[in-house]
Amino acid sequence: MTTQQLQQQIQQKKSFLCIGLDVDLNKIPKHLLELEDPIFAFNKAIIDATHDLTVSYKPNTAFYEAHGMKGWSALQKTINYINEKHPEIFTIADAKRGDIGNTSSMYAKAFFEDLNFDSVTVAPYMGKDSIEPFLAFENKHTIMLALTSNEGAFDFQTLNVDGKELYKQLLETSKTWKNSHNLMYVVGATKAEHFTDIRKIVPHSFLLVPGVGAQGGSLSEVCKYGMSANVGLLINSSRGIIYASNGIDFAEKAREEALKMQQEMQAILNNRA
Repeated sequence: MTTQQLQQQIQQKKSFLCIGLDVDLNKIPKHLLELEDPIFAFNKAIIDATHDLTVSYKPNTAFYEAHGMKGWSALQKTINYINEKHPEIFTIADAKRGDIGNTSSMYAKAFFEDLNFDSVTVAPYMGKDSIEPFLAFENKHTIMLALTSNEGAFDFQTLNVDGKELYKQLLETSKTWKNSHNLMYVVGATKAEHFTDIRKIVPHSFLLVPGVGAQGGSLSEVCKYGMSANVGLLINSSRGIIYASNGIDFAEKAREEALKMQQEMQAILNNRA
């Protein structure tokens, strides 16, 4: 999927919502545990209930890998279902990979070719040669951790190095890498005060923004300081939507929460027009 196609979806759906499919068997409705594949059954119900309100789904691969082959099979069935039924949806493998070149090439093939995700999250600590293998895939997107929403983000990401915060150096350096036009960035919603500076460095890039809702981030603040001329934001919500209920009505309640976010986003987009 190209960024232009993603932008078209945002305009058509009046939404820049990304729903995180982080399936915890301890939190999903008990009746699903009786099924052969409860993880996929849960995901399918959430997707069926929300696909018209969101432009992206983001499975966190750890929640699948923890269950071995059964979990990986559920992930594959989930991405296949999205690609077959709703090919307009932008898919994100939240895998946070990052290793030396040859290993990164294999990670990229796994997520871009075998599973056919549109994008994957990566950790840039090992530098250019760990990221460029992902960037080599045409019309696939690499979403690099830049400034995250967790408490430990301040351990390294905001350190002052030669007069500039490390995350800013990271953003500037990444623009020099081969095929950097395929880059997107993770920026936590709880760091809203940094969005103005980030947009000075990457004015047009898409930002994947976790932390709205359960982690305390403000949608209006993120949009005020982080929205680009072409929106340029994917606002992720996981727990607040998919675990809105743990009863029989879980998919219906998930839709209600997704609709609330979509309507907020529509109002923001309408005010920009």
